[in-house]
Amino acid sequence: MSSADGRRAIVVGVDPDPSKRLALAWAVDEADRRGLPVRLVHAQGVPTGGYRTGEARPSWEEWNRTLHEAGAESLKEAVAFVESRRPTVEVSTLLAEGEPAWVLREEARDASLVVVGSWHLSTRREMFTSASVALPLSAHAPCPVVVVPEPEHITQEPAYFVVGVDGSPHAAAAVDWAFDEAALRGAVLRALYVWHPPLLGVRDEDTAVRECRRVLSETVAGRTATHPEVELHHEVVLGHPVRVLTEASEHALGLVVGTRGHGGFTGMLLGSVSQGVLHHAHCPVITVPV
Repeated sequence: MSSADGRRAIVVGVDPDPSKRLALAWAVDEADRRGLPVRLVHAQGVPTGGYRTGEARPSWEEWNRTLHEAGAESLKEAVAFVESRRPTVEVSTLLAEGEPAWVLREEARDASLVVVGSWHLSTRREMFTSASVALPLSAHAPCPVVVVPEPEHITQEPAYFVVGVDGSPHAAAAVDWAFDEAALRGAVLRALYVWHPPLLGVRDEDTAVRECRRVLSETVAGRTATHPEVELHHEVVLGHPVRVLTEASEHALGLVVGTRGHGGFTGMLLGSVSQGVLHHAHCPVITVPV
Protein backbone atom coordinates (compact mmCIF):
# COMPACT_ATOMS: atom_id res chain seq x y z
CA MET A 1 0.00 0.00 0.00
CA SER A 2 1.35 3.42 -0.97
CA SER A 3 0.72 6.62 0.97
CA ALA A 4 -1.29 9.52 -0.46
CA ASP A 5 1.90 11.12 -1.78
CA GLY A 6 2.99 7.93 -3.57
CA ARG A 7 5.60 6.75 -1.06
CA ARG A 8 5.79 2.95 -0.86
CA ALA A 9 5.44 1.73 2.70
CA ILE A 10 7.72 -0.60 4.58
CA VAL A 11 5.53 -3.61 5.36
CA VAL A 12 6.24 -5.56 8.54
CA GLY A 13 4.69 -8.80 9.74
CA VAL A 14 3.54 -8.36 13.35
CA ASP A 15 4.27 -11.23 15.71
CA PRO A 16 1.44 -11.82 18.22
CA ASP A 17 4.04 -12.27 20.97
CA PRO A 18 4.73 -8.74 22.34
CA SER A 19 8.20 -9.86 23.48
CA LYS A 20 9.26 -10.33 19.84
CA ARG A 21 9.70 -6.80 18.60
CA LEU A 22 13.09 -6.81 16.85
CA ALA A 23 11.62 -7.02 13.33
CA LEU A 24 9.15 -4.26 14.13
CA ALA A 25 11.91 -2.10 15.62
CA TRP A 26 14.11 -2.68 12.54
CA ALA A 27 11.24 -1.75 10.22
CA VAL A 28 10.19 1.45 12.00
CA ASP A 29 13.80 2.65 12.36
CA GLU A 30 14.31 2.05 8.63
CA ALA A 31 11.08 3.90 7.84
CA ASP A 32 12.33 6.85 9.89
CA ARG A 33 15.69 6.87 8.06
CA ARG A 34 14.08 6.67 4.63
CA GLY A 35 11.15 9.00 5.33
CA LEU A 36 8.63 6.25 4.51
CA PRO A 37 5.38 5.12 6.12
CA VAL A 38 5.19 1.75 7.82
CA ARG A 39 2.37 -0.77 7.39
CA LEU A 40 1.78 -3.29 10.17
CA VAL A 41 0.28 -6.58 8.97
CA HIS A 42 -1.14 -9.34 11.14
CA ALA A 43 -2.30 -12.38 9.18
CA GLN A 44 -4.63 -15.01 10.59
CA GLY A 45 -4.12 -18.51 9.30
CA VAL A 46 -6.49 -21.45 9.21
CA PRO A 47 -7.79 -23.56 12.13
CA THR A 48 -5.35 -26.14 13.43
CA GLY A 49 -5.79 -29.57 14.92
CA GLY A 50 -4.76 -30.58 18.41
CA TYR A 51 -8.15 -31.30 19.96
CA ARG A 52 -8.53 -34.46 21.99
CA THR A 53 -11.02 -37.10 20.95
CA GLY A 54 -14.46 -36.15 22.19
CA GLU A 55 -13.38 -32.62 23.11
CA ALA A 56 -15.88 -29.99 22.01
CA ARG A 57 -14.51 -27.80 19.25
CA PRO A 58 -15.42 -24.12 19.01
CA SER A 59 -17.71 -23.07 16.21
CA TRP A 60 -16.19 -21.39 13.17
CA GLU A 61 -17.78 -18.11 14.19
CA GLU A 62 -16.36 -18.33 17.71
CA TRP A 63 -12.92 -19.27 16.44
CA ASN A 64 -12.97 -16.46 13.87
CA ARG A 65 -14.14 -13.89 16.42
CA THR A 66 -11.45 -14.92 18.89
CA LEU A 67 -8.74 -14.64 16.23
CA HIS A 68 -9.99 -11.23 15.15
CA GLU A 69 -9.97 -9.95 18.71
CA ALA A 70 -6.47 -11.30 19.36
CA GLY A 71 -5.19 -9.94 16.04
CA ALA A 72 -6.69 -6.52 16.64
CA GLU A 73 -5.08 -6.41 20.09
CA SER A 74 -1.69 -7.40 18.63
CA LEU A 75 -1.91 -4.58 16.08
CA LYS A 76 -2.99 -2.10 18.75
CA GLU A 77 0.07 -2.99 20.85
CA ALA A 78 2.32 -2.79 17.77
CA VAL A 79 1.01 0.68 16.88
CA ALA A 80 1.71 1.83 20.43
CA PHE A 81 5.27 0.47 20.11
CA VAL A 82 5.81 2.37 16.84
CA GLU A 83 4.39 5.63 18.20
CA SER A 84 6.58 5.37 21.27
CA ARG A 85 9.77 4.52 19.32
CA ARG A 86 9.40 6.81 16.28
CA PRO A 87 6.50 9.26 16.80
CA THR A 88 6.92 10.97 13.41
CA VAL A 89 6.56 7.78 11.33
CA GLU A 90 3.22 7.44 9.56
CA VAL A 91 1.62 4.08 10.42
CA SER A 92 -1.26 2.02 9.01
CA THR A 93 -2.49 -1.48 9.88
CA LEU A 94 -3.99 -4.51 8.17
CA LEU A 95 -5.71 -7.44 9.89
CA ALA A 96 -6.04 -10.11 7.20
CA GLU A 97 -7.27 -13.68 6.89
CA GLY A 98 -4.98 -16.12 5.14
CA GLU A 99 -1.57 -17.72 5.37
CA PRO A 100 1.00 -15.11 6.50
CA ALA A 101 3.39 -15.80 3.61
CA TRP A 102 0.61 -15.28 1.04
CA VAL A 103 -0.76 -12.15 2.74
CA LEU A 104 2.68 -10.54 2.99
CA ARG A 105 3.50 -11.47 -0.59
CA GLU A 106 0.35 -9.65 -1.76
CA GLU A 107 1.26 -6.62 0.34
CA ALA A 108 4.76 -6.69 -1.14
CA ARG A 109 3.37 -5.71 -4.56
CA ASP A 110 3.15 -2.08 -3.45
CA ALA A 111 5.86 -2.06 -0.76
CA SER A 112 9.39 -0.67 -0.75
CA LEU A 113 10.46 -3.68 1.33
CA VAL A 114 8.95 -6.30 3.66
CA VAL A 115 10.32 -7.11 7.12
CA VAL A 116 9.67 -10.30 9.09
CA GLY A 117 11.18 -11.92 12.17
CA SER A 118 12.77 -15.33 12.47
CA TRP A 119 13.87 -17.73 15.22
CA HIS A 120 16.77 -20.12 14.67
CA LEU A 121 15.31 -23.58 15.17
CA SER A 122 16.06 -27.08 13.97
CA THR A 123 15.41 -27.62 10.27
CA ARG A 124 12.41 -29.83 11.05
CA ARG A 125 10.80 -27.29 13.35
CA GLU A 126 11.52 -24.38 11.00
CA MET A 127 9.31 -26.02 8.38
CA PHE A 128 6.32 -25.16 10.55
CA THR A 129 7.33 -21.81 12.00
CA SER A 130 8.97 -18.56 10.92
CA ALA A 131 10.92 -20.07 8.02
CA SER A 132 7.64 -21.18 6.45
CA VAL A 133 7.03 -17.46 5.99
CA ALA A 134 10.56 -16.17 5.36
CA LEU A 135 11.61 -18.65 2.66
CA PRO A 136 8.63 -18.42 0.27
CA LEU A 137 8.30 -14.69 0.89
CA SER A 138 11.97 -14.06 0.08
CA ALA A 139 11.66 -16.22 -3.02
CA HIS A 140 8.60 -14.57 -4.53
CA ALA A 141 8.31 -11.00 -3.23
CA PRO A 142 8.91 -8.35 -5.93
CA CYS A 143 10.72 -6.12 -3.41
CA PRO A 144 13.58 -6.72 -0.96
CA VAL A 145 12.72 -8.86 2.08
CA VAL A 146 14.46 -8.39 5.42
CA VAL A 147 14.52 -11.31 7.88
CA VAL A 148 15.44 -10.13 11.38
CA PRO A 149 16.52 -12.87 13.80
CA GLU A 150 15.49 -13.25 17.41
CA PRO A 151 17.23 -12.87 19.77
CA GLU A 152 19.18 -9.70 18.97
CA HIS A 153 22.76 -10.17 17.85
CA ILE A 154 25.74 -8.01 18.85
CA THR A 155 27.21 -5.64 16.27
CA GLN A 156 30.68 -4.13 16.42
CA GLU A 157 32.37 -0.85 15.56
CA PRO A 158 32.95 0.37 12.99
CA ALA A 159 29.48 -0.67 11.86
CA TYR A 160 29.42 -2.59 8.59
CA PHE A 161 27.26 -4.40 6.06
CA VAL A 162 28.25 -7.48 4.09
CA VAL A 163 27.13 -8.14 0.51
CA GLY A 164 27.68 -11.32 -1.46
CA VAL A 165 28.88 -10.92 -5.06
CA ASP A 166 29.07 -13.57 -7.80
CA GLY A 167 28.70 -11.61 -11.02
CA SER A 168 25.01 -12.41 -11.54
CA PRO A 169 22.30 -9.75 -12.10
CA HIS A 170 20.82 -10.67 -8.70
CA ALA A 171 24.16 -9.92 -7.05
CA ALA A 172 24.43 -6.57 -8.86
CA ALA A 173 20.99 -5.59 -7.54
CA ALA A 174 22.08 -6.63 -4.04
CA VAL A 175 25.22 -4.48 -4.31
CA ASP A 176 23.12 -1.42 -5.26
CA TRP A 177 20.87 -1.97 -2.26
CA ALA A 178 23.84 -2.57 0.06
CA PHE A 179 25.51 0.69 -0.98
CA ASP A 180 22.29 2.61 -0.31
CA GLU A 181 21.88 1.00 3.09
CA ALA A 182 25.50 1.57 4.11
CA ALA A 183 25.20 5.23 3.08
CA LEU A 184 22.02 5.64 5.16
CA ARG A 185 23.71 4.13 8.22
CA GLY A 186 27.17 5.70 7.79
CA ALA A 187 28.52 2.15 7.70
CA VAL A 188 31.43 0.36 6.04
CA LEU A 189 30.57 -2.08 3.22
CA ARG A 190 32.34 -5.42 2.77
CA ALA A 191 31.78 -6.89 -0.70
CA LEU A 192 32.76 -10.56 -0.77
CA TYR A 193 33.26 -12.87 -3.72
CA VAL A 194 33.42 -16.39 -2.27
CA TRP A 195 35.21 -18.83 -4.53
CA HIS A 196 34.27 -22.45 -3.91
CA PRO A 197 36.62 -24.66 -6.00
CA PRO A 198 35.00 -27.64 -7.74
CA LEU A 199 35.49 -31.02 -6.09
CA LEU A 200 38.00 -32.08 -8.74
CA GLY A 201 39.94 -28.87 -8.32
CA VAL A 202 41.28 -26.54 -11.00
CA ARG A 203 44.60 -26.62 -12.78
CA ASP A 204 45.34 -22.94 -12.34
CA GLU A 205 44.00 -21.61 -9.05
CA ASP A 206 45.77 -18.26 -9.45
CA THR A 207 43.99 -17.62 -12.74
CA ALA A 208 40.64 -18.52 -11.20
CA VAL A 209 41.17 -16.13 -8.29
CA ARG A 210 42.22 -13.32 -10.65
CA GLU A 211 38.97 -13.85 -12.59
CA CYS A 212 37.01 -13.64 -9.34
CA ARG A 213 38.73 -10.36 -8.50
CA ARG A 214 37.93 -9.01 -11.96
CA VAL A 215 34.23 -9.88 -11.60
CA LEU A 216 34.12 -8.36 -8.12
CA SER A 217 35.79 -5.14 -9.26
CA GLU A 218 33.46 -4.80 -12.25
CA THR A 219 30.39 -5.41 -10.09
CA VAL A 220 31.22 -2.65 -7.60
CA ALA A 221 32.59 -0.26 -10.26
CA GLY A 222 30.67 3.01 -10.41
CA ARG A 223 28.93 2.55 -7.08
CA THR A 224 31.75 4.33 -5.23
CA ALA A 225 31.19 7.38 -7.42
CA THR A 226 27.49 7.39 -6.53
CA HIS A 227 28.23 6.87 -2.83
CA PRO A 228 31.70 8.35 -2.19
CA GLU A 229 30.94 8.48 1.54
CA VAL A 230 30.82 4.68 1.80
CA GLU A 231 34.08 3.01 2.79
CA LEU A 232 34.31 -0.10 0.61
CA HIS A 233 36.32 -3.24 1.29
CA HIS A 234 36.19 -5.95 -1.39
CA GLU A 235 37.68 -9.38 -0.91
CA VAL A 236 37.90 -12.74 -2.68
CA VAL A 237 37.64 -15.52 -0.09
CA LEU A 238 38.15 -19.25 -0.57
CA GLY A 239 35.49 -21.49 1.00
CA HIS A 240 31.83 -22.44 0.97
CA PRO A 241 29.67 -19.32 0.32
CA VAL A 242 27.17 -20.00 3.12
CA ARG A 243 29.87 -20.56 5.73
CA VAL A 244 32.02 -17.62 4.64
CA LEU A 245 29.14 -15.13 4.39
CA THR A 246 27.66 -16.29 7.70
CA GLU A 247 31.00 -15.91 9.50
CA ALA A 248 31.75 -12.55 7.84
CA SER A 249 28.39 -11.13 8.92
CA GLU A 250 28.44 -12.39 12.51
CA HIS A 251 28.61 -8.86 13.97
CA ALA A 252 27.31 -6.98 10.93
CA LEU A 253 24.36 -4.62 10.71
CA GLY A 254 23.09 -6.84 7.91
CA LEU A 255 23.94 -9.33 5.17
CA VAL A 256 22.69 -8.56 1.65
CA VAL A 257 22.32 -11.28 -1.00
CA GLY A 258 20.51 -11.73 -4.31
CA THR A 259 17.57 -14.09 -4.42
CA ARG A 260 19.45 -16.38 -6.80
CA GLY A 261 23.00 -16.26 -8.08
CA HIS A 262 24.88 -18.38 -10.59
CA GLY A 263 24.01 -22.04 -10.47
CA GLY A 264 20.32 -21.61 -9.61
CA PHE A 265 17.82 -24.03 -11.13
CA THR A 266 14.54 -22.98 -12.72
CA GLY A 267 11.69 -23.58 -10.27
CA MET A 268 13.84 -23.37 -7.14
CA LEU A 269 12.37 -21.13 -4.45
CA LEU A 270 15.73 -19.54 -3.68
CA GLY A 271 19.33 -20.04 -4.57
CA SER A 272 21.14 -22.43 -2.22
CA VAL A 273 23.29 -19.62 -0.79
CA SER A 274 20.26 -17.43 -0.06
CA GLN A 275 18.51 -20.32 1.68
CA GLY A 276 21.65 -21.19 3.62
CA VAL A 277 22.25 -17.74 5.05
CA LEU A 278 18.58 -17.35 5.95
CA HIS A 279 18.92 -20.48 8.09
CA HIS A 280 22.31 -19.70 9.65
CA ALA A 281 23.05 -15.96 9.75
CA HIS A 282 22.74 -14.21 13.11
CA CYS A 283 22.22 -10.73 11.70
CA PRO A 284 19.36 -9.38 9.57
CA VAL A 285 19.44 -10.91 6.07
CA ILE A 286 18.22 -8.82 3.14
CA THR A 287 17.35 -10.71 -0.04
CA VAL A 288 17.11 -8.52 -3.13
CA PRO A 289 15.34 -9.53 -6.37
CA VAL A 290 16.39 -8.23 -9.77
